[in-house]
Amino acid sequence: MKVAKFGGSSVASATQFRKVADIVSSDVERRIIVVSAPGKRFKEDIKITDILIQLAQAVMEGTACDEIVQAVVKRYAEIAKELELPADEFTAELEKDLRWKMNEYRHDPCHLMDAIKASGEDHNARLMALYLQEIGLEASYVNPREAGIIVTDEPGNAQILPESYEKLYHLRKRRGVLVIPGFFGYSLEGNIVTFPRGGSDITGSIVAAGVKADVYENFTDVDSIYCVNPSIVENPRQLKEITYREMRELSYSGFSVFHDEALEPVYKAGIPVCVKNTNNPAAPGTWIVAKRNHHDEPIAGIASDTGFCSINISKYLMNREIGFGRRLLQILEDEGISYEHTPSGIDNMSVILRENQLEGGKEQRILDRIQTELEVDEVHIEHGLALIMVVGEGMERTVGMAAKATAALAKANINLEMINQGSSEVSMMFGVKEEVVADAVRALYEVYFQEASVGNEV
Repeated sequence: MKVAKFGGSSVASATQFRKVADIVSSDVERRIIVVSAPGKRFKEDIKITDILIQLAQAVMEGTACDEIVQAVVKRYAEIAKELELPADEFTAELEKDLRWKMNEYRHDPCHLMDAIKASGEDHNARLMALYLQEIGLEASYVNPREAGIIVTDEPGNAQILPESYEKLYHLRKRRGVLVIPGFFGYSLEGNIVTFPRGGSDITGSIVAAGVKADVYENFTDVDSIYCVNPSIVENPRQLKEITYREMRELSYSGFSVFHDEALEPVYKAGIPVCVKNTNNPAAPGTWIVAKRNHHDEPIAGIASDTGFCSINISKYLMNREIGFGRRLLQILEDEGISYEHTPSGIDNMSVILRENQLEGGKEQRILDRIQTELEVDEVHIEHGLALIMVVGEGMERTVGMAAKATAALAKANINLEMINQGSSEVSMMFGVKEEVVADAVRALYEVYFQEASVGNEV
């Protein structure tokens, strides 16, 4: 059995619906599909989810909603009409459902937002099931509550409950192709609750683990996962294989293919993932597996992200002061701030965090508290940092990986603000100024992939 998830670009139009139908009908093992809401059809287009967010905000603010509702209805009507489905009947049910949710959750803003947002996936799954039936496939829409996707009642941050997996396993007994909407589940209280960013990927992974699928396929709009962002490096190398741990590190560090939480269910269940292209399904794609051969390619990929800052602290004999690190992090916890990394020396320590967490006067409060409570010699915050992660499980057994990076950055005349390597040696982190991050990534790509490729050919 295969579980296949189709992202927003894969279900954005009638043309894409037909491609999905061809993919599903070409393999009898694709028994369960998970669909996102319609994504962008072209660069300037608006995703259905974004329109639905506008709708929820309008309801909360008490402003006019009819025009936004009709924008949603029109998008689905276009798809249905082009697929020669009963568009009027379908869109009448869609509008009725939207208006019911708008009224039902009007005085509960958090659940209102989730219920409205989830409508994108929900009605797209219903439409996909209708189309598959129309072309002669035995197919049915399965609501997440019916499927057994039971979650915590945390709007926008749903977590799957353990009992869901046993309920999901019963889907194996159902006939035909099952179409499940991604992105949301139901709480024990009966509320619609959405998963965090990348929610449809999370649904697909949960369903695959629940039914004990042989493979979880994730269809998107690229032939495979690239080892580096193609908007930074032209025509980068495509990855044939990558491990769960490597993918998790890269997702955390800026790779947009998978949200880092989305892999956990299939990782625990040991189910391989194949990332494929809806527009070119014959391409082999990229496999995400438990283990791979690291001998020829110790590095799996390079990821980068911007928007970081560093709290830099100096204090003579810091290393002899018991509890210094704990008290420092307690100050951040008191302000509701999470951190990313903590590089340190014997008399200095840095805390790397997202700089958007320092809004609302938090920055000065933190600086004042660190100075007063920890009696440090110096404390300041450095803004405008970018983090680059070089990821690969093969680094642990390959000599000179860090030296290659620092030499490449020096050659490109890029100053390193910081460097950090975890004890697992799956990744190395480099901090640079945001304005040079693209140059730094290109320098690292050249030394790890282009030079390595030439070496292997020789």
